[in-house]
Amino acid sequence: MKSARKSYFEIALSAALLSLLVIPPSHGVTTQPKVPTKPVIALKIAPDQLTGYVRSKFKHWIDADHDGCNTRNEVLIAEAIVKPIVATHCTLTGGKWISPYDGVSYTDTGELDIDHLVPLSEAWRSGAWKWTALQRQNYANDLTDPRALVAVTAGENRAKGD
Repeated sequence: MKSARKSYFEIALSAALLSLLVIPPSHGVTTQPKVPTKPVIALKIAPDQLTGYVRSKFKHWIDADHDGCNTRNEVLIAEAIVKPIVATHCTLTGGKWISPYDGVSYTDTGELDIDHLVPLSEAWRSGAWKWTALQRQNYANDLTDPRALVAVTAGENRAKGD
């Protein structure tokens, strides 16, 4: 049974998707849409917070579960198509990864970045500016949803920016 509590990723993803919501013109559709008698949910629409974002306000790559592997390595271990050997201090060797951004395979973890699918800057603009430092840290290291963090080609990730 899924917890009723949303992960930080789910909250940020919802905010990001709402900010992209565009209703296209009807293009000649003549039927009237059904309008619910009661609102399904009440959304508070607020302007984005466009100032104050600094990446360092989102402490990331921590070892939340104290197993010796930080969040970055936890993602690499989880997404490996050939599981790496995990040595002392969570040094990873022998694994293989395929970046979903370009389909390129890698065996060197140094060629991979861990991307926040909802960028930290978007989380900030959509409300993380009101979060505590701990809440921002939890978001930046959210392993509760496998879509939140993804191992990708470093160059592709950096080329797209935040």
